[in-house]
Amino acid sequence: MINMTIDGKSVQANEGDSVLKKIRDLRIDMPTLCYHPELKAFGACRLCTVEVKANGAWKLTASCELPAGQGLEVKTASEKAVEARKLAAELLYFQYPTTAAVRDIAVKLGIAVTPAESEGHDCILCGLCTRTCRDVVGVSALTFADRGLGRDLEAPKIAFAADRCIGCGSCAYVCPTGYVKMESLDDKRIIWDKVFKMAACNSCGRFFAPVEQLEYISRTTGTPMSVLSTCMSCR
Repeated sequence: MINMTIDGKSVQANEGDSVLKKIRDLRIDMPTLCYHPELKAFGACRLCTVEVKANGAWKLTASCELPAGQGLEVKTASEKAVEARKLAAELLYFQYPTTAAVRDIAVKLGIAVTPAESEGHDCILCGLCTRTCRDVVGVSALTFADRGLGRDLEAPKIAFAADRCIGCGSCAYVCPTGYVKMESLDDKRIIWDKVFKMAACNSCGRFFAPVEQLEYISRTTGTPMSVLSTCMSCR
């Protein structure tokens, strides 16, 4: 068992716990836009920055990326930590002023926001969709397209490989801003402008999953399509 302190309170943590997890276990409100408990931390948004004592000196770091450590001292409400989170929120708001998720966090951190004529759904490059597609689903249909040698991009963006996508919708589920859209129309699902044919349950006839997703599961697990063609409600 790991013993540490957060805001002067003694905390016990397990090996592999992040500081962010222990902060939230204490019911301390710590905002994030790029974090999901089922994914490896990315540290892109910097909204969970805290002050930590390391080698006798205090430094700022993203709590999602910081593993719990024996004797670690953490401050979530120090002036430097609060200002660092506020600066991260201000930078996001400057880039995405109409995006609701960004605006909500900005307001929570005390940043004055102007009324928005419409609600935006910008991609904030949090990486949740790319990491979910790669690490959870295992198909890597989404990747970061960044600037570099031989690349003619005005700004980084998410690249979509239509031939790899199985239409599972996991990227839409984890997207914090609503940028990734998924639409269902009768026997079709549309995501990233790709149309997927939906499979109908052998028992109830309800359309419940893309055929390509079921085929992928069948290939990777060896489960016959006849078994996968029954929805969870009817099994």
